[in-house]
Amino acid sequence: MRNTLRAESGVRYLSEEQRADPLFTNSIARAMQVLAAFHHADHPLSLAEIATRAGVDRSAAQRIVHTLRTMGYITRDAEDRGFLPGIRILDHTLDYLRLNPLIQRATPVILELRRNVRERVDLSLFDGQRVVYAARMQSKRETFYATLVGHSVPTFCSSGGWAILARLEDEAVRAIVDASNRQPFTPRTLTDPEEIMAEVEATRARGYSIAVEQILLGEVAIGVAVTGPQGRPVAAIHVAGSLAEWTAEDFSTRVAPLALEAARAISQI
Repeated sequence: MRNTLRAESGVRYLSEEQRADPLFTNSIARAMQVLAAFHHADHPLSLAEIATRAGVDRSAAQRIVHTLRTMGYITRDAEDRGFLPGIRILDHTLDYLRLNPLIQRATPVILELRRNVRERVDLSLFDGQRVVYAARMQSKRETFYATLVGHSVPTFCSSGGWAILARLEDEAVRAIVDASNRQPFTPRTLTDPEEIMAEVEATRARGYSIAVEQILLGEVAIGVAVTGPQGRPVAAIHVAGSLAEWTAEDFSTRVAPLALEAARAISQI
């Protein structure tokens, strides 16, 4: 089973044509690869580990790590066991969150939704094979992973992912599902492409998704797509509850109308 504390990879694999572009700067790309080395890490990384994960030689990794450490983007951990991302990265996270017009528009809406449903409410952004959480409004019971902005989950098995896929053409949906690493999170995670396509079709029919124990055991989640220009899906609202307190049917009856209303208020129609 997959570890929910490890974000889905946001690394982009570039073609030779992209790298050959005269405007493409390889030194910047290598620096970003070094920062991306921490994406799936669960401990401080040694220089050798950074070099291997970043796909650069040790000499290049040493120079890049030294530069980024000098600038505050990489630091040594408190026990000097290796390297960790530095505090300066948070400055760029803040810039993204405060300047993104969708997040600006969505924040008061999902705050109101959270007050009404009294369950966890998230806003996730569509990024191909994954959705990335940009806002998280907590409920009375949460695990560590569920509090982290920037955490991501696969599009193919999440409530928001299904809601987003339901707004795409079947060909685009199949391309995302086929390209995904469909390793399950729980025994109930759907991994068969035909079963996923059936769930996407059911989501189209009702206008929202119902995901039961797809990412976490004991969790039911409703997902509603948020659309941008030309009605293309750009994000999703997720509302998650506990199966110890709700049946999937009761949760859907209570939450779905409110989530749909919130998504309409955020979407660009």
